[in-house]
This record gives sequence, C-alpha cells and structure tokens, in this order.
Amino acid sequence: MLEPYNDEYFMRKALEEAEKAFERGEIPVGVVVVINNQIIARGHNLTETLNDVTAHAEMQAITAAASFLGGKYLKGCSMYVSLEPCQMCAGALYWSQISKLIFAAEDQQRGYRKNGVKLHPKTEVKSGILAQEASNLLKRFFIQKRNLN
Repeated sequence: MLEPYNDEYFMRKALEEAEKAFERGEIPVGVVVVINNQIIARGHNLTETLNDVTAHAEMQAITAAASFLGGKYLKGCSMYVSLEPCQMCAGALYWSQISKLIFAAEDQQRGYRKNGVKLHPKTEVKSGILAQEASNLLKRFFIQKRNLN
C-alpha cells in the first residue's frame, strides 16, 4: 500500500488519468495538479474528442487549477504528468509560474527539453517517477493503434 502524499502516489493518480485517455482512444497522457497535498485539478488528453490540437492534458489541468485557485499563477503547485510536456505545454507552464513539474516518461521526440524550451527559472523539475509504467501504457496504445489501422 502506498503512503499518501508522495510523488509516487500522485503520479499514480496521473496515470489513472492517462488510462482514461487510453479508453477514449486518445494518446494516454494524464496529469494532476497538487497544492498542499490536495489534488486541485486533473486532466487527460482530449485532442481527438474536442478536435482541438491544444487540448493536451497539461493545458486542461492548467486551466482547471487556475479556475480552482481564482488566478492565473500556479505558485505553490506541483504538476504530475505521465509524459514530458511538449513545447506548447511547457510554454504554458512557464507563464503559469508553476512551482514544481514532475513527469514520468521522457519524450525523446517532442519533449520540451529536446526542443530547447525552458521552464520558469523558479520551477523545480523532477523526472522518472513511474517512468516504466507510463512508457508501457504509451507503447500499448500505439501497438493497438497500429493493429487497428
């Protein structure tokens, strides 16, 4: 049994969101935003569902967290996401001034670091938490997608 309120606990919650995306036929990326050990926002990819290229999990969660907090800045918040954010999402995270980003799997092709995008200087970054589980979910999704086409 996991102890609540640690990085692995919250990343498992993000992976639950990624599973919801998988079930909808979306690329399985999920996210939770946490402040004071409380989840204040959840999200998963909805680009196919909403026919919107900006409907990434992170964008959904940033909007929900800002709404919850009543302001555009996410200072004091931590975002747990199952895949390294792309440059669009990293840009939004920069402007939100989020305090901490924790992601599971690296995105070797489209990740923000590969594209030279920087987060806010005060944003702490941590990676690799449950990376194998997140990678396996993505691999399973793309294998299934290839087999259906």
